[in-house]
Amino acid sequence: MITVDFNRLDIKAHYRILDIGCGSGRHTGAAYRFKNVVAIGADINHAELVEAKNRLKIHDRLGENGGGMWGLAMAGVNALPFKDNFFDLVICSEVLEHIAEDESAARELIRVLKPGHNLVVSVPRFWPERICWALSSEYTNSNNGHIRIYRKKKLIALLENWGVKHWALHYAHSLHTPYWWLKCWVGPKREDASLVNLYHRFLSWDIMKKPKLVSWMDKLLNPILGKSLVAYFRKQDQ
Repeated sequence: MITVDFNRLDIKAHYRILDIGCGSGRHTGAAYRFKNVVAIGADINHAELVEAKNRLKIHDRLGENGGGMWGLAMAGVNALPFKDNFFDLVICSEVLEHIAEDESAARELIRVLKPGHNLVVSVPRFWPERICWALSSEYTNSNNGHIRIYRKKKLIALLENWGVKHWALHYAHSLHTPYWWLKCWVGPKREDASLVNLYHRFLSWDIMKKPKLVSWMDKLLNPILGKSLVAYFRKQDQ
């Protein structure tokens, strides 16, 4: 499930791209497809990094890459082990809602980004997320816990405070919103809810097969129902 719209980003050969909070490596793998880039995934969860490594090895085995390199690092967003102004693109997808010290996280994201280059951050959209919180007290303790809900202006202000300028925004994954509402309604940890399991199979089928009609429906509904808010920023020249 790719949240970032890479078509909005002018990715050039030899770019160094950081996917922080990479999880199983979906955005690292997507970045690795661009010609001659260096795609780095970082996460604090070792098991997720193992999944990301396996995913990237599959890319290599199938030749689904741009001929560049990939790497993985165990690191948290509040203390990135990289030099200042090191990356040409930084991606932080569905991470900040988990982080207690989001100011220091924002500072680190921007510190390692080169001036004049792009940062992409996605978080759960306010109103779909607020319904999830209302439906289930367990939800905020699932997946390491969502400890805050961002409004659009708050997210933009948080990042612009550290030297980037917001230039674009969109919403993503509208068809995932009802799934999470259903999941929260029956209980996030339940695995025997037939309707939730059926919806999950539908979403998995959509991710694997990418049918055009479903993709069109998702894009049509994103402005209204999109679960993720995706914001694009450019670091100001120093």
